[in-house]
Amino acid sequence: MSSDRLDIKTDSALLQQYKAGRDLAVLGVLYNRYMSMVYGVCLKYLKDRDESKDATMQLFEKLATSLHQHEVANFRAWVYVMAKNHCLMQLRARKGKNFEEISPLLMENDATEHPGEEPELESNLSKLEDCMGTLVAEQKQCVQLFYLEQKCYREISALTGYDDNKVKSYIQNGKRNLKICMEKNA
Repeated sequence: MSSDRLDIKTDSALLQQYKAGRDLAVLGVLYNRYMSMVYGVCLKYLKDRDESKDATMQLFEKLATSLHQHEVANFRAWVYVMAKNHCLMQLRARKGKNFEEISPLLMENDATEHPGEEPELESNLSKLEDCMGTLVAEQKQCVQLFYLEQKCYREISALTGYDDNKVKSYIQNGKRNLKICMEKNA
């Protein structure tokens, strides 16, 4: 398949294709869409261009295995959080137990470095990802299909084998449980 055709595919379609065939070219097309964002996140935390470039490449290498270990519904949000966590781990490893030296970097709240990306959004995406993991499998699956993949009840019913009323119930209960979890972790 030509790379031109890969460029027009959605993130979800590329993820499915990569998981099915483990073709690094497919993963490369997907990663290229967000490489500048990943580099920006790394630069924000690491404050060094060369280290940020290295971290960006390390993250690409990690993706090859991480995508097979995790169910990813929103690649952009997932890779953003993955980049942030990678950089924080590097900072912690570099500074050892001197957390006081790192804390000003973690508390940085300058929205001008990444216009359009608010720190609150980052925090909420991270909480949402954690809370999704607390849902029972049926709720998680239906919530992901409905909200992230924008499927209707009938499509979800056809994909999962649950009747329409069960799908509606799983979505409503999942949404309620996510809200409770998000409020608890606020």
